[in-house]
Amino acid sequence: MEAAAKPDHDRALGLAEAVAPFKTQLLKWVGSKQKIAHEIVQHFPPRFGAYHEPFLGAAGVMATLAPREGYGSDTFAPLIEIWQTLQSDPARLTRWYESRWQAFHAGDRTAAYERVKSAYNAHPNGADFLFLTRSCYGGVVRFRKSDGHMSTPVGSHPPIPPKAFARRVDLWRTRLAGCRFERLDYAESMARARPGDLVYCDPPYSHSQSILYGAQSFSLDRLFDAIAACKARGVFVALSIDGTKKSGLHDCEVPLPSGLFAREIMVTLGRSMLKRFQMGGQSCESEVVRDRLLLTY
Repeated sequence: MEAAAKPDHDRALGLAEAVAPFKTQLLKWVGSKQKIAHEIVQHFPPRFGAYHEPFLGAAGVMATLAPREGYGSDTFAPLIEIWQTLQSDPARLTRWYESRWQAFHAGDRTAAYERVKSAYNAHPNGADFLFLTRSCYGGVVRFRKSDGHMSTPVGSHPPIPPKAFARRVDLWRTRLAGCRFERLDYAESMARARPGDLVYCDPPYSHSQSILYGAQSFSLDRLFDAIAACKARGVFVALSIDGTKKSGLHDCEVPLPSGLFAREIMVTLGRSMLKRFQMGGQSCESEVVRDRLLLTY
């Protein structure tokens, strides 16, 4: 395999040095890397071409990096609808949120939340899903395998007011101004990366996120094939994957293809919110999680 190519001067769009933490979330999403994104970005190549994120989720790493040219994708249509609306009609995104927030605070909050969830489950859409991510328990976006319906109950903390959400919309639109969003399979998205580009992968985790959206049918071997193809044509690839849980007492064994990755870095995520959800809200002091950040360069 060839080493990752250096981007041409005209395409050296990404500069990963000295990226500051960015903590203001647009979507509330368990498993988001936003709180450690500035640490992840420090290990990106100092210069690269376009930035590609094929498992976009809540886009925490992309927003922290704020690339001049970025491509975010996911197979989940309601999620991509949110990101596309952020760019094309941010005021509409704010209206989606405000109308559901007002209904939520007009009476029985649990009943109002369940009405939004039922409407979403009947016809999956970005407008309902946007509010559910901000109002469900801990941002745990969980779907039942039997029927694909979102099953997470309402959270204990009220969602942020519409004016605060509108400020976040303005901020996120500015940070992602250089990005495009499409509904694509990750292999198709990664195949478009050119020599010198950077791909960051944050796929579902088999050890810690098996109940979450997309995790049940995900194939890690297929992802490794796509990463190998990127590396062979000179694309930089960074991959976040299971590391340790239970405060380092349990290693999440993931068999890696020989020679695919050049470096491995451990990044501490903090306490597992997913485990707290599974344990009924306990504080989970013994459930500190660390990720592996695997680099092909």
